[in-house]
Amino acid sequence: MKSLTSRIFACYVVFIIVCGYFVLHTIQKEIEPGVRQSTEETLVDTANLLAEFLKEPVSNGSIASEQLTALLKKYGMRQPGASIWGVAKSQVNHRIYVTDAHGIVLLDSANTAVGEDYSQWNDVYLTLQGKYGARSTRDNPDDDTSSVMYVGAPIKDDDKIIGVVSVGKPTRTLQPYIDKAEKRLMTTGVFIIALGITFGWVFSLWLSKELKRLTSYAHQVASGQKVSLAASKVHSNELRKLAGALESMRIELDGKAYIERYIQTLTHELKSPLAGIHAASELLQEPMPREKQIKFIRNINSETIRLEHLIGKLLRLSQLEQQQHLENAKDVLINDVADRLIRSYSSRTTLGNISIKKAYMGDLYVKGEEFLLEQCLSNLLDNAIEFTPPYRKIVVTINPDRKCVTVFNEGENIPDYALKRLTERFYSLPRPGTSKKSTGLGLNFVAEIMALHRGDVTVENTSEGVIATLRFHLT
Repeated sequence: MKSLTSRIFACYVVFIIVCGYFVLHTIQKEIEPGVRQSTEETLVDTANLLAEFLKEPVSNGSIASEQLTALLKKYGMRQPGASIWGVAKSQVNHRIYVTDAHGIVLLDSANTAVGEDYSQWNDVYLTLQGKYGARSTRDNPDDDTSSVMYVGAPIKDDDKIIGVVSVGKPTRTLQPYIDKAEKRLMTTGVFIIALGITFGWVFSLWLSKELKRLTSYAHQVASGQKVSLAASKVHSNELRKLAGALESMRIELDGKAYIERYIQTLTHELKSPLAGIHAASELLQEPMPREKQIKFIRNINSETIRLEHLIGKLLRLSQLEQQQHLENAKDVLINDVADRLIRSYSSRTTLGNISIKKAYMGDLYVKGEEFLLEQCLSNLLDNAIEFTPPYRKIVVTINPDRKCVTVFNEGENIPDYALKRLTERFYSLPRPGTSKKSTGLGLNFVAEIMALHRGDVTVENTSEGVIATLRFHLT
């Protein structure tokens, strides 16, 4: 199915071509009449000029003198050698003839009609009546290109018409100019149409890109991704309003979905510790030995601490999930963050007989928020310590070339079924020794932090243990 932009472009192309055709066709039809009208005006001026020159020869009967005949002959033999709009003009093309007051030809530059009666030709007939006389006649009735335009002018003696001078020009001499004008018109017209289509194509691509951007944004929102809508490059009120509507819809949907998700999460996660506290409190109301009372009180205390940890982590995670971008980003040296955390965990590792080794291949700088990056690496070290048996080691590696940080811990591998779910909220594996589970928010927290820093977290099994990797794609 064709896209909306391709349909708009197709309609635009059809419109441009149809309009261009009619405009060019109309102008083309006006070229030939325009050239003829311009030529006719020139013939009028020429005929009237000659009428003044021939007034005396006609009035005194010397019009047929050898001098005038020789003059017209020489005129016909002239070679102008002119170049008009790129068209070469090598000979003169006017035919000139003069008649008396009765329409009898007295002088003819073609020397073919002297003595003939031209009184019925419109150029002579109308001029003798004091009107504007002009005609167009074919030299060869079967040849369309043999047409000659004639314009007559009266030769007057005072107010009396004593003769007519008529100037003719073959229309075929005008055709090169008509053809050249039509060619220029067609070339320019085709160029303008092509330019219009190109502009339409570029605008369609531009519009298509904008619509695809909005569509992609809508799909990303629908899939639950955290995205922000970039400023529009197409200056259109309609598209700007559509983008604003999508952004508002995303905010509203995010807010509703977020509340619903956390209500369900809290309800599910709070059930177990609350049930334990409730059961212990009911039992404490009954008479029992002091040892059992202390046991149930400790259970209440541990479940309360568990609830506090859960609520605290949920609050931090909720703030992080609502954060669309880094607010106080700066260059952070990951080496310093790792060193600081390793020192802070020294008591825990000493108590558990676990060693932490550093393998830094250089300094790794990351553009981000130092507090979040510290929380991210802290969660990985927490997990590594909890899943590392006594007398085993943890290795923190920093590789600036690959822009990654790895935390390796010796210990049992993670079951295959659990590997893909480790970053899910509230998914947790039993801790070695105690079989207790954590809140299941640690790695989900790490994944959210890495997403904000345009990176990712992966956890993989190795032959000797488990390795967690933080990869920063853009710094």
